[in-house]
Amino acid sequence: MELVEGVSGQDSDLRFRSRSEHTLDVKGRLNIPTRFREVLRRKYNEKLIVTNWKKSLRAYPVAEWRKLENILVNEAPKQQGMSDFVRYVISGVSECILDKQGRILLPGSLRAEFNIENEVVLNGMLDHFEIWDKGAWIEQTRETRAKFQDFEAGLSSLGIL
Repeated sequence: MELVEGVSGQDSDLRFRSRSEHTLDVKGRLNIPTRFREVLRRKYNEKLIVTNWKKSLRAYPVAEWRKLENILVNEAPKQQGMSDFVRYVISGVSECILDKQGRILLPGSLRAEFNIENEVVLNGMLDHFEIWDKGAWIEQTRETRAKFQDFEAGLSSLGIL
């Protein structure tokens, strides 16, 4: 799969797209796909912030993570009940640096929390990517497909339908 750049051809238009299946090695290392490594190399750096989310892990380039953190620092206190969310997400933060083979070591605590043992799915989300246990990914995809009609109003308002 080729990298997709914007009309301007600027590296700032690089995004994390598509999904791929991977197997963790015995130490819990995850091979990051070449297309994701290329986005990191060309737009960011080779350090990721990985944290727990709802049903999966999220991996952010440091620059994107800082944007999210700034929102959490400045805006979350204004929203009732957000301190529990902030506590949950921040408690899982782990800095992961790509090694020479393009892998990151997923901390055992994060793997255990999401039952990530061996087979995983990486899913691009434009400015970050998700790391799913393969079984959980299959279930989530099934649920999303079943409620696809629920997205029609939003897609229509965005001019996509």
